[in-house]
Amino acid sequence: MAVSKYIRNVLERIDEEYGSDEKCYLDYQEPYQLLISTIMSAQCTDARVNMVTKDLFRKYRSVEDFADADLGELEKDIHAVGFYHTKAMHIIGACRSIRERFGGEVPCGIEDLTSLPGVGRKTANVVRGHIFHEPSIVVDTHVKRVSNRLGFTAEQDPVRIEFDLMKKIPKDHWILINLQLIRLGRELCHSRKADCGHCFLKELCKKVGV
Repeated sequence: MAVSKYIRNVLERIDEEYGSDEKCYLDYQEPYQLLISTIMSAQCTDARVNMVTKDLFRKYRSVEDFADADLGELEKDIHAVGFYHTKAMHIIGACRSIRERFGGEVPCGIEDLTSLPGVGRKTANVVRGHIFHEPSIVVDTHVKRVSNRLGFTAEQDPVRIEFDLMKKIPKDHWILINLQLIRLGRELCHSRKADCGHCFLKELCKKVGV
């Protein structure tokens, strides 16, 4: 694919600063654990999710355990992540669907994943990227904000952003760019006011100071 000189320069600078480690910010050992953690991460920090799952994954040790969980009890177990009622329903529903439709194994296909309760394209792409190593663009609030500020896309809808970035970012950077833009958004390119003065991209960014 043809990559613009601007995007290529930005990617090279981000790689220099953050490296090429594709380690996920959510703690997990099994595919279903990443799926559940990602469901819980909606409007919640990864750090808080990791605090909750430290005990949660000791108590519930399989897809079966989550599928058969008592809703009220699971709500109490994940109360700290917020929106616990909806998230608990989605976790139980997703695990029941995995058990009944996919033989207890988390599916790989985007259509199969997004057919699970509580699983949208963002969650599905996290699982596809980190579990099945399928290059995917994950658009969360950080990726949306930073990719707009960098001029990678002018789209505002997450799905449109995803497909726009897929056209412009080299495929070998799809998983990596998710982690890099999230880190950049957390550390420097904040939602209220970007810390442009300390940003390593200030000589390149199209919206410095905006």
